[in-house]
Amino acid sequence: MSEFNKDDYLNDLPDADELAAGQVAPEGDADQAEPESNNDAQSSEAQGEQQPNEEPATPEEGEEADSEDGKLTPLGQAKKEAAEYLEALQRERAEFINYRNRTKKDMERARQQGIIDVLAAELPALDDIDRIREHGGEMDESFQAVAAKIDKAFEKFGVEKFGVKGEDFDPTRHDAILHKPDPQAEKATVDTVAEAGYRIGDRVIRAARVVVASPQE
Repeated sequence: MSEFNKDDYLNDLPDADELAAGQVAPEGDADQAEPESNNDAQSSEAQGEQQPNEEPATPEEGEEADSEDGKLTPLGQAKKEAAEYLEALQRERAEFINYRNRTKKDMERARQQGIIDVLAAELPALDDIDRIREHGGEMDESFQAVAAKIDKAFEKFGVEKFGVKGEDFDPTRHDAILHKPDPQAEKATVDTVAEAGYRIGDRVIRAARVVVASPQE
């Protein structure tokens, strides 16, 4: 072991003025100063890496959001095609509804025409039955049952029979075969029904042929 030299030790010590100016730090303090410098460096690096809070850019609404440089994006193209398909579907639906309504009207018209054709063919027989009833002819029970079934069958299909003695004369429903003056009549009324009238709803199939009692002038 070398001998302790007091002069060498004193020469190695820092000058008191330098210590006062802070130019030289003691050995023990040097170890503690490094973490602070490291912390400052880390803090500055963190501050340098930290980005200001910015809201993410959102695409604009409408057509501009669906296009880039005047060209549609895939999403914009899909929206355009969907709108075209929807418009075409709405047109097809409207055309179908119109077609369905026309078909219903045509079917109802054809149905009524079929009933009219059958009724027109049966009118002579129906008139004969009415004449027998009007003149009090005898009808056996079997014939009465058949006549009642015929009347109910036409009623089932919406056929309405009209023309009754005493009802007001209506030129839109009655066909006057004769006008006879009646001193007691205050207005034209049906006096005698020669042939009954028939209609379906507001459509007159055959006007009732009647004798009209008219007021005397």
